[in-house]
Amino acid sequence: MLAEDCINPQLMSRKAYQSDRSNEQWKLIEPLIPPAKPGGHPRSVDLGEVVHAIFEVLRTGCGWEIAP
Repeated sequence: MLAEDCINPQLMSRKAYQSDRSNEQWKLIEPLIPPAKPGGHPRSVDLGEVVHAIFEVLRTGCGWEIAP
């Protein structure tokens, strides 16, 4: 994955994984993620990173707790 293909700048500060998604792929995935519920606590995690972690677990078969 090239730096210019990163979804956000945080991805450039960590190792790129084979399961990382490009901006074009994220544009297809993002509409499928429901918005945060109104009145609740604001999301404190980057959902793009969560999706990356899910794909990495699916790709490698590693346990969630040892995912990067």
